[in-house]
Amino acid sequence: MSEKIAPREAFGKTLVELGEENPDIVVLDADLAPSTKVSYFKERFPERFIPVGIAEQNMIGIAAGLSTLGFIPFATTFACFASRRVCDQVMISVAYPRLNVKIVGAYVGLFVGKNGATHQSLEDIAIMRSIANMVVVEPVDGLETKEVVRFASEYDEPMYLRIGRDPMPSIVPPDYRFQLGKGLVLREGNDVTLISSGAMVEDTLKAASLIEKRGIQARVINMSSLKPVDEGLIVKAAEETGKIVTVENHNIIGGLGSAVAEVISEKMPVKLKRIGVRDVFGKSGTNEEMKKKFGLRSEDIAEEVVSFLES
Repeated sequence: MSEKIAPREAFGKTLVELGEENPDIVVLDADLAPSTKVSYFKERFPERFIPVGIAEQNMIGIAAGLSTLGFIPFATTFACFASRRVCDQVMISVAYPRLNVKIVGAYVGLFVGKNGATHQSLEDIAIMRSIANMVVVEPVDGLETKEVVRFASEYDEPMYLRIGRDPMPSIVPPDYRFQLGKGLVLREGNDVTLISSGAMVEDTLKAASLIEKRGIQARVINMSSLKPVDEGLIVKAAEETGKIVTVENHNIIGGLGSAVAEVISEKMPVKLKRIGVRDVFGKSGTNEEMKKKFGLRSEDIAEEVVSFLES
């Protein structure tokens, strides 16, 4: 297995690469540069790095203004602040006028380095998906993060990027190219489809291997494009496997599970199981403690899938 790379690390280094290529790229930071890894950009391009302090709402307004001058602003902070705290500014100042602003939320879902419930973003996908004109993407590994960030720099519309904190193994193939609105089949199977994104993809793949030992062949899809979601791929999976399970590092209300439910309820009704945080607040702890607490370990996912198929 190749060396694990944290998506936030890939994000920071890719921004520097893009900054070398495009002088219009600017980065705004809400006092979290070492954590979000935009410190790399600060070191290389201090004149294009804008520290706004702990003033996230103001950061969104500044980013919106810069975009009207032809700049490509990446506004960066933790996902909880990039969604809940700035929701009104995102809607009014960025999404409504369809400005070219990239909002980057790092430290996503439950996995925030023991920062606890106040810093866990279990609602950010729901918030951003519900805002008109907003695209929502959660890359799974270092390569996909690099692809997504490069795409974002060339995409002339508002985007929300959900960037993971912790190292991930290589999930997408070496020749992978990100396409907005497209999912990626990582594993074939015809008994059930498992759809996941971000940090939970690794455990979902492991769960597929566990249930294979019980004779169950699971199709696994990485759905990094959360809005627009790949409706065609979801419908195809529903038709061919008959049952779908979603696995996410987010509240099951409003996130990936909801996005998939919206598609199949209208276009191909099949049984659906949503695995994620079940409408409760998080706790403080390590990633493994969070997975155990909220039933997100690979073995937990496997048991849920088997039980679902037997129901």
